[in-house]
Amino acid sequence: MTGLKRTPYTVGVRDLEGRPGEMREHSYDFPAPDQLGEGLVAVKAGTDLHADIRLESVHEGILVTAEIETTADGECGRCLREMSQPVEVEFQELFAYSGSEASEYEVLYDHVDLESLVRDAVVLSLPFQPVCTPDCPGLDPETGERMESRPEPESREASDPRWAALAEFAPRPGAAGSGAEDKEEG
Repeated sequence: MTGLKRTPYTVGVRDLEGRPGEMREHSYDFPAPDQLGEGLVAVKAGTDLHADIRLESVHEGILVTAEIETTADGECGRCLREMSQPVEVEFQELFAYSGSEASEYEVLYDHVDLESLVRDAVVLSLPFQPVCTPDCPGLDPETGERMESRPEPESREASDPRWAALAEFAPRPGAAGSGAEDKEEG
């Protein structure tokens, strides 16, 4: 067993090898050895992972079906508030017996190593732009304050000096209409 690197992701399958039709299920709880993800949210190293794994022996190898549950921590992409969100992923992969046809995943030293599968499934399920709530208003672009902390957004007109000459032609609020409509009728 010199070539096997034992991690929380390795699962022994000696009792299932070469016994098509045999199946067993396991539940594992372990801390994530490394951080999973690098974006605004990630599963930090040491965060608990819960894995429900079903191992099925088939003629070609071991079919692994897994459901992983954990929590991702980070910050909201709109308001930068600290947040946590649950992560639930599922995957299914065949680990071929060594020496059979070329396969990306193989049974090595009577074990299957689920690390790359768990890592890929969790990282790909993390949102690119996470939000603390679906209706998070974000930050005010001018002041940088959280929009939710302000009672009512101020409606102020930005006056751009480049448009000042054209503003004279715009109808005033409350005016009874522009003279252009009257000129067309007459």
